[in-house]
Amino acid sequence: MRQMKLGLSIASAGYHYSAWCHPDVDVRSATSIQHHVKAAQLAERGRMDFVFLADWSSILNVDDLRIARDREQAQVKVDPTLAMAAVAVVTKHVGLMPTASTTYWHPFNFARRMAAIDQLSGGRVGWNMVTSHGLDEARNFGLDKPIDSDTRHDRAREFVQVMRGLWDSWDDDAFVRDKATGQFFRPGSVHALNHEGRHFKVRGPLDMARPPQGFLPIITAGTSDNSQDLAAEIADMCYGGQPNIEAARAYYSSVKGRLPKYGRRPEDLLMMPGIQCYVGRTQSEAEDKFALMQSAMPKEVGIGQLIVNHFPDLSAYGLDDPLPDMTMRSEFLGSEKLGGREPELTLALMRRARDEKLTLRQLFDIALCGFWSLGVIGTPKVIADMMEEWFTTGAADGFNVQPPYLPGGGEDFVDLVIPELQRRGLFRTEYEGRTLRENLGLPRPASRYATDVAEAAE
Repeated sequence: MRQMKLGLSIASAGYHYSAWCHPDVDVRSATSIQHHVKAAQLAERGRMDFVFLADWSSILNVDDLRIARDREQAQVKVDPTLAMAAVAVVTKHVGLMPTASTTYWHPFNFARRMAAIDQLSGGRVGWNMVTSHGLDEARNFGLDKPIDSDTRHDRAREFVQVMRGLWDSWDDDAFVRDKATGQFFRPGSVHALNHEGRHFKVRGPLDMARPPQGFLPIITAGTSDNSQDLAAEIADMCYGGQPNIEAARAYYSSVKGRLPKYGRRPEDLLMMPGIQCYVGRTQSEAEDKFALMQSAMPKEVGIGQLIVNHFPDLSAYGLDDPLPDMTMRSEFLGSEKLGGREPELTLALMRRARDEKLTLRQLFDIALCGFWSLGVIGTPKVIADMMEEWFTTGAADGFNVQPPYLPGGGEDFVDLVIPELQRRGLFRTEYEGRTLRENLGLPRPASRYATDVAEAAE
């Protein structure tokens, strides 16, 4: 029976903008190894596939005084590859999914680091591959503006090509380590890449054995044609951010429909939308948990986050005032400086605000409880019902769980929702394999030199 895959996204203290203000949250979560360890061990207790740690190499537009960045938790964070390497020591089964950018890393350094962590963790590392479109990051790396989308995605393709070539530097059986003969590795088992392309020139080989997984599983995100094509070409998972099942089905179909172009099958790519859950044993308990989080968020934070996501400045409106018609105000959209969600999500929410005559408070409740992906407030049955519908009707192959705060929000999901999914046969009760690839149901890629090795042996 097909079963869904589940990841746990850490995101500092949680995915709510005011998660750090929750009474049960450690205000130093973002830079605490204990926090990351607890989250990973929680995911492992729930038999989840991986823990996910997002990242970007900057603080965000602190010079824009309309945005209350001084009240946010996510401006300070640790290098996720280092956090995941540390977490590997105190976990045994759960996968480790750090984020790194193909725009600002070099493939040799990154291939070396990730191969090392995969070796040290016994084959449990994946990679959230991003291409970094933000202005603040660009300025940190000597650029006046972000690199254009076509160039970033072209660089990303070549980056992955180089990475995989470097991971194949050594044959799987290269290291004989024979004390009797004094031979450490087999002659002819190491290969120089000698790559020379548009963006990179890398000789190789890598000074690290082939990763236990062969190639690390890659997860990507994004709704643009460039992002979807890249996912269809090189990704093993795709992190979606669609807020409703119709949008998720369309995205699922669009990305999977591109796979044949690259000689791939639908099962080669797992679609894993984000889901943020407020879980209660009763509906009223779940609603109380949501209300507590919303009450901790100052109006200034809500206004600023709407601005980041291409809304006009609504600070002149009271929380219970009706909102103006914003649907035709196209000048608010597409700001490279701010970043934020895709403009089509903003437009959809503007239309909803108009059609339903939303107040500012109601707009906050819809938009600012997380990152605009699927949000559910309810009992384990309500949440499992929704997840099952998405899973069985072509909207998802699994989910990236985005706790509103940690550890409590994650514990609610692991202790209440996962048992309900297991009861329905939708999720595992024990890990199937040793590596992240095995648990995701993804085959281990053979080395590009495997045929040569077999012929030489004959």
